[in-house]
Amino acid sequence: MSSGADHLAALRTGGKQAVARALTALERGLDPAGAPDAETADLLDAAIADPTGIVIGLTGPPGVGKSTLTGELLTSWRKAGLSVGVIAVDPSSQITGGALLGDRTRIRTAPDDDKAFVRSLAARDRLGGLSDHSVAAALLMRAVYDRVIVETVGIGQSEADIGLIADTLVLCVQPGSGDSLQFMKAGIMELPDVIAVTKSDMGAAARRARADVEGALGLVATGIADWKVPVVALSAASGEGIDDLLAAISSHRAWLDEDRHLAQRRQDQARAFMRDFVKSRHGRAGLNRVVTEIASADARKPFEALRRLVKFLDR
Repeated sequence: MSSGADHLAALRTGGKQAVARALTALERGLDPAGAPDAETADLLDAAIADPTGIVIGLTGPPGVGKSTLTGELLTSWRKAGLSVGVIAVDPSSQITGGALLGDRTRIRTAPDDDKAFVRSLAARDRLGGLSDHSVAAALLMRAVYDRVIVETVGIGQSEADIGLIADTLVLCVQPGSGDSLQFMKAGIMELPDVIAVTKSDMGAAARRARADVEGALGLVATGIADWKVPVVALSAASGEGIDDLLAAISSHRAWLDEDRHLAQRRQDQARAFMRDFVKSRHGRAGLNRVVTEIASADARKPFEALRRLVKFLDR
């Protein structure tokens, strides 16, 4: 049987169809009630050990323009010669469990472009947040594409959940919505690395929204002493401000590369995902039984550790 590293190497040369098949197999390999199977864990740990790209989390309330913005970012990065993968996380159908909105239909890619790939995934029971499958898919795609955009439906939990995978989290706010006040109440303003005020062509309302967001940022502690969260005004429909957003994302990537910020963030994410994974299957009591093991586990091979921990709890 081929190793996870061999499978990953084949994915990198296999084009869209190979990635699509791998993501489908991934859903089967992550047992919703138990541990990942051995082949899935091997592949995911190989992907974690050899990432080639960065993950940009894009979140915000419905109607803020995330899908249009995702399309603009995809186009810009492809023009720059970068490969791009997109995961559009949609609410789940209560009947089929599948993705309800189907963002993939709203983000256009050229059928013959093997360097651009879009996949819609259902949030399942996460109320708009990221399911285990979404996190695993992003980890796998991060090892295949230069840029991975994870677009979520921002209804509270998703902003925190996307922290399990995003290297750079972009929070979208639209003028006239009162979002900044609501986000402050929910503690969401502490999470983003970049804030994008969309629909800047709305003029005065957009300027007020930007001022409100900048004021709100001054009232919260982000927990990141040496990174100042930039606020970018843009219009995805006209393209205005897209270059500013790209520059802000690039600046954050440069900051991540300093003083092991990126390595530390990904290590923290791996352990947070392990805790979330165990808790979703065995509850808080199960998590408390293995919390010490999670803290000392090798964060470079979290799925191997999860197989061991979940099997221990299943006994």
